Amino acid sequence: MSVLVITGTGTEVGKTVVVAALAALAAADGRRVAVLKPAQTGIAPGEPGDLAEVVRLAGRVTTRELRRYPDPLAPATAARRVGAPTLRPSEMAAAAVELHATHDLVLVEGAGGLLVRFDDNGTTIADAAWALNAPVLVVAHAGLGTLNTTALTTEALLHRGLESAGVIIGRWPAHPDLAALCNLHDLPEAAGGPLLGVLPDGAATLGRPDFLDLARTSLSPWFGGTFDPDKFAAPHTC
Repeated sequence: MSVLVITGTGTEVGKTVVVAALAALAAADGRRVAVLKPAQTGIAPGEPGDLAEVVRLAGRVTTRELRRYPDPLAPATAARRVGAPTLRPSEMAAAAVELHATHDLVLVEGAGGLLVRFDDNGTTIADAAWALNAPVLVVAHAGLGTLNTTALTTEALLHRGLESAGVIIGRWPAHPDLAALCNLHDLPEAAGGPLLGVLPDGAATLGRPDFLDLARTSLSPWFGGTFDPDKFAAPHTC
């Protein structure tokens, strides 16, 4: 895949760290990588946002942000509050296509979940994925409730004729409970695709070399990693 859209099942699932891990692996393997963040919310002008975090962890990758809004709200709401312009699907897709012309891999990071609105017409990151004909990677929580939110996200993808590339757990706890352990088995069915990685909570605190090593062991061979879901967790009964 040359363009991949990354969405979450909600907020605080570790989406940006997953994007950084994907970018780090691809860049380390010699690929030209670009990361597109259509809308950044909750960050004032001049402050480092999600893309700065990606660069800190992944190194020299191209980044582009199309809109920035100061309030930590959905992009449509944040834009309306300050009277700023919103985003159309065509604008997001055009930016990704432009980056793809000079890069081997373009990662498009959404805001929050799949159906978060970018404008008052109901534009979502799903519309951008449709315009790009790009698969969508879902980043999910580890614990109780994640099967429902992942299944809802997948159902919305399928309803829109979009391909689910699979699911990655973005913040695996140091001491997983029974629900998290059982979800390793059940998430692929909920996601309509394979479990493609598990990143430990706190991965963003690592320096760049250690983060790259972690990304390689935490992500699927699909992305240049060595992660094997069958060997990840100790045997358990679910």
